[in-house]
Amino acid sequence: MTQSIRELKGIGEKTEKLFQRLGVRTLDDLLAYYPRTYDIFREPQSMEKWREKEVQAVRAQIQTPVSVKKTRNSTVVTTSVRSGGQRLSLIWFQMPYLRSALKQGEQYVFRGKVIRKGTGWEMEQPKIYSPSDYEKLLHHMQPVYGLTKGLTNQAVSKAVRQALDQKLPQEEFLPENLWRKYRLTDYSSALEAIHFPKDCQQYVEARKRLAFDEFLLFILGIRRLKERTETAENYYPMKPVWDTERLIENLPYRLTGAQERVWQEIEGDLKGGALMSRLVQGDVGSGKTILAYLAMVMTARNGYQAALMVPTEVLAAQHYQGLLELLKEQGIQDLQAELLTGSSTAKEKREIYNRMESGEAKLIIGTHALIQEKALYHSLGLVITDEQHRFGVKQREELSLRGGNPHVLVMSATPIPRTLAMIVYGDLDISMVDELPARRLPIKNCVVGTEYREKAYRFMEKQISQGRQVYVICPMVEESEGLDGENVLDYAKRLRSALPGHIRIGCLHGRMKAKEKTGIMESFAGHELDILVSTTVIEVGVNVPNATVMMVENAERFGLAQLHQLRGRVGRGEHQSYCIFVQGGQDEEIKKRLEILNHSNDGFYIAGEDLKLRGPGDLFGVRQSGVMDFRIADIYGDSDILRQASQAVQEILSDDPDLEQPVYAPLKEKMENSFINRELYVNL
Repeated sequence: MTQSIRELKGIGEKTEKLFQRLGVRTLDDLLAYYPRTYDIFREPQSMEKWREKEVQAVRAQIQTPVSVKKTRNSTVVTTSVRSGGQRLSLIWFQMPYLRSALKQGEQYVFRGKVIRKGTGWEMEQPKIYSPSDYEKLLHHMQPVYGLTKGLTNQAVSKAVRQALDQKLPQEEFLPENLWRKYRLTDYSSALEAIHFPKDCQQYVEARKRLAFDEFLLFILGIRRLKERTETAENYYPMKPVWDTERLIENLPYRLTGAQERVWQEIEGDLKGGALMSRLVQGDVGSGKTILAYLAMVMTARNGYQAALMVPTEVLAAQHYQGLLELLKEQGIQDLQAELLTGSSTAKEKREIYNRMESGEAKLIIGTHALIQEKALYHSLGLVITDEQHRFGVKQREELSLRGGNPHVLVMSATPIPRTLAMIVYGDLDISMVDELPARRLPIKNCVVGTEYREKAYRFMEKQISQGRQVYVICPMVEESEGLDGENVLDYAKRLRSALPGHIRIGCLHGRMKAKEKTGIMESFAGHELDILVSTTVIEVGVNVPNATVMMVENAERFGLAQLHQLRGRVGRGEHQSYCIFVQGGQDEEIKKRLEILNHSNDGFYIAGEDLKLRGPGDLFGVRQSGVMDFRIADIYGDSDILRQASQAVQEILSDDPDLEQPVYAPLKEKMENSFINRELYVNL
């Protein structure tokens, strides 16, 4: 399954590059590139039950002659039908042969997306079926994949079909008694059915099995890691230091009760007899960074080194400056701090590496450059990472080879209910910073329709005239076939037309090279841009206290937790901040869900409400992002499956803690090679 997709018939160099844009390089990647939704062939309905902009099917007789009009560049075919007393206009482009193919008075099934036209409806480019042919397709589910420009849904579907035909049956890796106990379908059938389900029931069963697998592999990996850390000796025992007490006393604000409680837990770990492995979970703006700085100072004052690893160079630079200012304010001038990122020059890296290896550098802040081959440490006692960089087995082993088995602190700004946190972060002790500083101004929110855009643009313009900055979030990078929604590239053009020319607008998205992304974020942080139009790549990217407005287009495309995380990019300074959630459709259920954000800024409450609202479903429509970037599972929507997987892991490890029995050999291999542990748990 590690074969290149070039092995498939019809995929040449050009198509391969298009697939690579989607992260699909091997047959294994392709089979794990699950459909984002499904096109379901439902019973034809009368027009009074239709909803605008949805795909509908109608069974009707053609009542008017088929008309063909030619213009210089195209041919337009039109006719109309009636159903339930309402009129439907049918329009096709570049299909003149339909004049002879469609017979007036005969019955057909027409299927396509509909829009209101006066008192009737209009359907462009509908597919045409005989009633008997449509009957055969009834309730079938056709996969709809996430695409990139130049790649069609048919091309992806055809490639997946080839891969399945070549590789079935897929090897079952769960013991039969286990998947039968939890009423799961077998792995081979699940993989086939997730791409080409015969009906909704088969889809539900396939999705349950694959979600169960993702959870089980992830939890199994972290439980095994937990066993290692629980028995690991504290090689860097520490004593309380006066600097941390003085630092807390001299801060320009008082720590909240939650911050004080969590600091005591961290300090207790560092003093204890076992290795620290702790998650500090707190809402955006709850003050987790100061806790990281305190732990770093305590570590350095005990003679060890502390490293803080963050996902972007801009954020690393901001943390570095923040730490330097804090040390200067407190008169702590003898602790050497360093900033190490991928864009540091070769000379700078060489000098920093030397200071790290000699032990002169006590406090090191950086990106993944902190664990590169040449980064050697003298006595690394503490590593602090964030949720985007889960600190896995390979990293610990690498750092152990370079001078020790450090304490680990994971900082997470995505709050989830404690019961779920205990499952998902099974390898870590959990601390909750569940109180916001009193000095923070609550963000003002509103949920609006697309008709509000012009008013929103004027509001953004007013804020910019007052010296503030604005984020605009879109769900896509560029226009995508089969997916309606705003995209970064076109939206930036629209804003340039709608706003005065002096307003500086930049674009940011995940397809940019790292250096280009860093440059854009630095420009925004330095107020060289007034508006940043971005995908969700800014979730953890940059801290800009001057940004006071966030506008999220197609807010219905995102999970509540992710929207709350995005919202956390504003409200970081002294000025009042605002978040505008633009709902693309009129669905009342979606509006109800978004209203939760409208009325609350409490991330823990929002996460709990999201779970209640979505339940185990949300099976159709665009899959929403959860806290962990699983391919198909969602820790909120699939909480029941998550608990079952956790229970199964407990049973497996009770039976065979090291997975040495032959019956667990395929599972052990799958766990070690799965993307879950490779991407979410091991790799940076």
